[in-house]
Amino acid sequence: MLIDVVIAIVALIVGALVGVLIGRGIVKGQFAAQGKNLDSMKREAEKEAESIRKEAKLEAKDAAYQIKQDAEREAGERTKELRQTEQRLNNREENLEKRQSSLDQKENQLERQESELADARQMVADERQGVQEKLTQVAGMSTDEAKATLLDMVKDETDHESAVIIKAAEEKTRFEADKKAREIIGVAIQRVASDHTAEVTVTTVPIPSDDLKGRIIGREGRNIRTFEKITGITLTVDDTPDAITISAFDPVRREIGRITLENLVADGRIQPARIEEMYKKATKLVNRQVQEAGEQAVFDVGISDIHPELIKTLGRLRFRTSYGQNVLNHSLEVAYLSGVLASELGLDPQIAKRAGLLHDLGKAVDHEVDGSHAVIGAELARKYGESEAVVHAIEAHHEDVAPTTVLAVVVQAADAISAARPGARRESMDSYVKRLKDLEDIANGYDGVKKTYAIQAGREVRVMVEPDKVSDDHATVLAHDIAKQIEAEMQYPGQVHVVVVRETRAEDVAK
Repeated sequence: MLIDVVIAIVALIVGALVGVLIGRGIVKGQFAAQGKNLDSMKREAEKEAESIRKEAKLEAKDAAYQIKQDAEREAGERTKELRQTEQRLNNREENLEKRQSSLDQKENQLERQESELADARQMVADERQGVQEKLTQVAGMSTDEAKATLLDMVKDETDHESAVIIKAAEEKTRFEADKKAREIIGVAIQRVASDHTAEVTVTTVPIPSDDLKGRIIGREGRNIRTFEKITGITLTVDDTPDAITISAFDPVRREIGRITLENLVADGRIQPARIEEMYKKATKLVNRQVQEAGEQAVFDVGISDIHPELIKTLGRLRFRTSYGQNVLNHSLEVAYLSGVLASELGLDPQIAKRAGLLHDLGKAVDHEVDGSHAVIGAELARKYGESEAVVHAIEAHHEDVAPTTVLAVVVQAADAISAARPGARRESMDSYVKRLKDLEDIANGYDGVKKTYAIQAGREVRVMVEPDKVSDDHATVLAHDIAKQIEAEMQYPGQVHVVVVRETRAEDVAK
């Protein structure tokens, strides 16, 4: 067995060696064949590379030739452009030389003209001096006197030119302003065509009988004294038959007194305790009416965020009248007009309505505080948080301060429209006559005015002047000056037309 194994192992080893030797022979044969193939591929690659090099050389030669052709063509074009540019520069240089030559000629000509002008000026000065000397000799006036005469002539001529300029400017400005103002105001009045009746403050209470009037007075005047002490008003019993007159500066207090007295007359029981009871009821009623009137006014105008105290003060205007016009209704009308005018002018209508509604706020308390109602109202508005624009519109609507904003002018115009419309207000005879007299006094204060007549209810002033003291040109200036003084010193509804009349009459008598 061992020998068999050894033999088998030896046989395997011999077989393996024989296999290795055979494999090496095969591999060598393959390597030899591959070497021949590689040599063949190398020769083919070298042939192909040689062919590629020849083609690349030909393409490079073609490209170089094309580049050379392009370069020569571009060089030719640039040469042509340079020649054209050189020609243009030469032409421009020739034109500049020609222009310089022309300028030199003109400069020489101007120098000659300046020299001639200087000679002419000197000649004119010499001649003027000679003429002045001759005029002095002929007229018998010195140089100063001649200057004074000349200045007077210049002054007259200047007055004439000033009058012409003023007249033309005023006519043009008035035409344009009136046209635009009529359009805006017409739209405002058309849109706010409210119908308010002029009111008169109730100051009397009818009394059915003299017996009741005696009971109101009471024993030894006890009841009337109690009534006046509690209400703070004054009763006048004997002046008007079948009526008692009520007097008080405070319109709200006057209204409370009126209601208290009417309730006492209706009740018939008139004694101090009953008077106090009726007064308390009337006070509550009027205070509620005041609050409701203020709130309704704010609601009607469509504004908000107004301080409650301002609303209450605004409601007090329900019982206040101005020349027969209810002030609260007037304030509402001014608010509506201000809103429309502001819209037409491109302003904020809400602020304009607010300022218009509050513009007469001071009239509710002007009997308690010193000063004009415009200033008082402005201080109230400022105190309760209104904006400076609204405050300024309130204080400037009667020009207690000069208006500096368009809003102030809008409120001022709306106030004038509401107050000046027909039937809105009635003026007392004394104030009406005083205004006419003031208009005449202003015009009579000018030199050369002979007589003045205020006509058409103060809407026109006719000024008669002395023709030997006031020329036609100066009459235009005089009318302008009078109108400006009236604007500065007086308050009036609407406009005042100033007419200066200069008339020369020649008279003789046939014998």
